[in-house]
Amino acid sequence: MCAVHATAKPKTDARPWRTLLWIAVAGLVFGVLGVGEIAEDVLRTGRNSLHWHKASGDIVVVEIDNESLRKVGRWPWQRRHFAELTDQLTDAGAKEIFFDLQFFGTSTPRDDQLFADALKRSGRVYLAARGSSAPNSGPKADEPPLAMFTDHAKLGSISVKYNYQNAVWRLPYSIPYRDKQLPAFATLLGGRAGSANSSFMIDYSVDPQSIPSISAQAVLEGRFDPAAVRGKRVMIGETADVLGDMYFIPGTGQMGGVYVHAIAAETLKAGKPLDLGWIPLLLAALVIAGRLLIRTDRFQIGLIAVSIPAVLVGPAALESHLIFVDITPALFVLLTVGAVLLRRRFRKRGLVDSVSGLPNLAALKSSLAGRDKALIVARVLNYAEVVAALPNETERHLIEQIVSRLCVGDRERQIFHGDSGIFGWFDDPRKPFGHHLEALYALFRTPVRAGGMSVDLAISFGVEIGSSRSVANRLGSALLAAEEAAHDGLKWKYHDPDTLQDASWKLSMLSQLDEAVDRGEIWIAYQPKVDLKSREIIGAEALARWTHPQKGPISAAEFIAAAEHHDRIGKLTAFMLDRAIAAAAVLNRGSRNFDMSVNLSGRLLSDKALVGRIAILLERHGLHPKHLTLELTETAAIAGSGEALDMLTQLRDLGVNVSIDDYGTGLSTLEYLKKIPAGEIKIDQSFVRSMVENRSERLMVGSTIALAHSLGRQVVAEGVETREVLELLAELECDIAQGYITGRPMSLDALRRRIATDRRRRVA
Repeated sequence: MCAVHATAKPKTDARPWRTLLWIAVAGLVFGVLGVGEIAEDVLRTGRNSLHWHKASGDIVVVEIDNESLRKVGRWPWQRRHFAELTDQLTDAGAKEIFFDLQFFGTSTPRDDQLFADALKRSGRVYLAARGSSAPNSGPKADEPPLAMFTDHAKLGSISVKYNYQNAVWRLPYSIPYRDKQLPAFATLLGGRAGSANSSFMIDYSVDPQSIPSISAQAVLEGRFDPAAVRGKRVMIGETADVLGDMYFIPGTGQMGGVYVHAIAAETLKAGKPLDLGWIPLLLAALVIAGRLLIRTDRFQIGLIAVSIPAVLVGPAALESHLIFVDITPALFVLLTVGAVLLRRRFRKRGLVDSVSGLPNLAALKSSLAGRDKALIVARVLNYAEVVAALPNETERHLIEQIVSRLCVGDRERQIFHGDSGIFGWFDDPRKPFGHHLEALYALFRTPVRAGGMSVDLAISFGVEIGSSRSVANRLGSALLAAEEAAHDGLKWKYHDPDTLQDASWKLSMLSQLDEAVDRGEIWIAYQPKVDLKSREIIGAEALARWTHPQKGPISAAEFIAAAEHHDRIGKLTAFMLDRAIAAAAVLNRGSRNFDMSVNLSGRLLSDKALVGRIAILLERHGLHPKHLTLELTETAAIAGSGEALDMLTQLRDLGVNVSIDDYGTGLSTLEYLKKIPAGEIKIDQSFVRSMVENRSERLMVGSTIALAHSLGRQVVAEGVETREVLELLAELECDIAQGYITGRPMSLDALRRRIATDRRRRVA
């Protein structure tokens, strides 16, 4: 456990079957409610393009098109014209004639008789019984054509059920009609029947443009080749858009309803469709999901990478043989389990130190094993100076030497590693800590070897013996005890959780903070941000600095954290916004395009007046809102209530940019990333710093950039300190870099000089 290569073991789902059960229930509800209907139609249309094919040519459509309406006259036509159509097609040798029209009620006696006589002469005509075509009711036949017509013609159904898109995906084989089943035109044309009350999927991979068609006017005038209809089945229907009998043909667009029946008939001519529905593929997806939730290795990534494309595209092979499946419930299950696994992976990544590979302090805080144990912290006081003096690539070796010494006496000890030379572990509270810590302190009096150098390390220890407080609070107490030990010249020190530590300074610091703003002790430093494509300084982050007249520089982390914890952050934020917006307005004069970022405490998201105050500041200083970015830590964004999300939406509507800061350090990023109205994410420096040496960190940063870009977000990498990291970020198509390599925090005048120098260099 003390080896540096040991990685954190974050809490995993101890009951994968419970997770699988919830996913299965969600998938079933998804399928039963038909939530994925729209997506299903789109995906099936896409798959149809993979096996797009021509019609058989055995079915011919006679179109009552716009040209026919202009030549014959106003609709509805007199029935003698339909008599002429019947005679012409019969004489040409049409095998059967289907009227996708309705003949109900009488017209003129002469016209009715002419049409009846034509039907009798033909003996091969099918007429449509009156039926319904509706989105929410089943097809049915209510009334036949006139008896004088049905004496010489057979009946069929043209009833359909269309959806939200005015598309007909299924047709009944037959419909109830006067105590019997009336076959659909498609059934009669296709030559395949089905059981009563059953329906079939229409295969829209048939190209409707390949179905032979003739204008009704050409037939009436005898201007068509009889061979085009000889021995074939002919459908006569409306295709003129003014007549209204138009439906959406998936993959093609709006066409006359006659083509719906023609394509359905072509489907049945090719075979009898088999509709498996959504349950079989859902069950297969659940089997895969179970496998994914149980396995914890790279097998997960490969299986997800194969399964989702297979579900998306694989059914095309079945549908080319008229075997239809619905995929969206299965796809929902796979995407859900993928999101769960990705969330776990990101969560695990946030619990491991990028340099050492050891569990970090976030893992320590979330550890359940330490609740009833003592917490010991070792702080290497000169860690930053030592690392800065060592050659590149040697920090990990230094950590190995430190951890090796800390594990003396217990080789199974789990060491947690934090930034700035902090190491912690849990131990039995009944142990005599004094002797053991003094022995460890003595070990560190001997220099360590790292990078070919002998290095002296200054170390102190703090002990929090155990309390009912959270591990995070106990960690703070142990760290404070280690600092006090170093300050007092001691090797180690206990922390008493029942006393207030340094209460006088902490309380006075908060009371002095507001006065420090008024006295001018608080000032702002600006750290440049560089566009990785143009390598131009395009913005800066405003950072609060406090120079105390007696204590000197006060750590920003200390006074900002204290102000947030005690709800005293409002005045400091107002000061920061005013100065930063004013600075941005100055830097944007002369048609420049310079953005300013300001950190925003999550506590202020409940302040209903915040948006109004920011709008006033923008107007007062003459800065366009698009040049202001408010950075909110990922944890604050994720924990945000509905009220907080409304506030962020109002800020976005004002035109201000919202950025998620320290991205990757939280535990629920993916779950909320889409919900938060942020246009930018900042990848935490803990991931950026070691991405050149660490392939997994590089992959994480690259995947985060790709994910952000796919959601329309801009990406900022912070903590960029080396040229190698800068170039690698550019290669990964990161948008903006921020760090010591782009510039340390500086005054406004220094920033202006830096911008001017860079511009002169580019001009030269």
